[in-house]
Amino acid sequence: MGWGYEYYRKPTVAQQKRSAEKQIAKLRKKNADLQPVVLQGNKIAKTWWGVSWCKNLERYADYENRIGRGRSYVRNGFVLDLRINEGIITALVIGGSLYTVTIKIDKLPEKNWKKIAEQCARRIDSVTALVEGKFPVEFQEVFMKQGDGLFPSPKEIHMDCSCPDWATMCKHVAAVLYGVGAKLDSNPLLFFTLRGIDQTELIKKSVDEKMKSLMANAQKISKRVIDEKDAARIFGV
Repeated sequence: MGWGYEYYRKPTVAQQKRSAEKQIAKLRKKNADLQPVVLQGNKIAKTWWGVSWCKNLERYADYENRIGRGRSYVRNGFVLDLRINEGIITALVIGGSLYTVTIKIDKLPEKNWKKIAEQCARRIDSVTALVEGKFPVEFQEVFMKQGDGLFPSPKEIHMDCSCPDWATMCKHVAAVLYGVGAKLDSNPLLFFTLRGIDQTELIKKSVDEKMKSLMANAQKISKRVIDEKDAARIFGV
C-alpha cells in the first residue's frame, strides 16, 4: 500500500519546475525561438497594460473563481512557450504532461474602436505615451469599460486545451491568460495586434484634430495685430 501511494503521489512544485526546465531545454533544440513566460519577481504584471489585462479577466463572474487556478502555474514557469498574433494566442504548458493551449480572441468591433478613437482625439501625443500607459485617467476608464472598451469580455474569448480536464477554463488555459498579462509588460503593442487594431490611428486622429484647430485659429484675425493706420500713428510713418 505504501509503495502504491508513493507511485501515484502528485509531483512537488520543485519537481515540476525541474521538469519544466528540462522540457524547455528539449524544446529549444527543435525551436530556438521558444518564448517562455519568465516573471521578474512575484508579480505577474507591473505595467498598466499587463495589470489591466489581468484585472479585466478577474472582474468577470464567469472567470473570477477559475482564473486563479493558473497563477501558480505561470509563476512557477510552467508556460513554456506563448505567442500572440492577430486574434489568437498559442502556448505550450507543462502539467502532468505537455499540453497545447489555443485561445482565440474576437476582433474589436469597428464601432467600439471608432468611438474610442474619437474620445481620445487631441489627448494622446505619441505612441510612446500610449504603450507606457501615460495617458489621462479618463482614458483608463474608456479603455477598461466593460462591453465597450478595448479589453475582451468572456464571450469574445474562445479557449481550447489538449489536457483531459473537462472544464472550459482549465489551469493550463488560466496560466496562459495570465501569461498574456506578463507578455504585455514587455511589449504592450501586442495587445493591439491581438485585438486587430492599429494603435497609430489614435495618434493620427489626435494630429488631425490639432491641425483642424490650428487652421481654424489661423483664419481668425488676432486682436494683437495692429491696424495699418494705428501703426502709422504710433510710429509716425
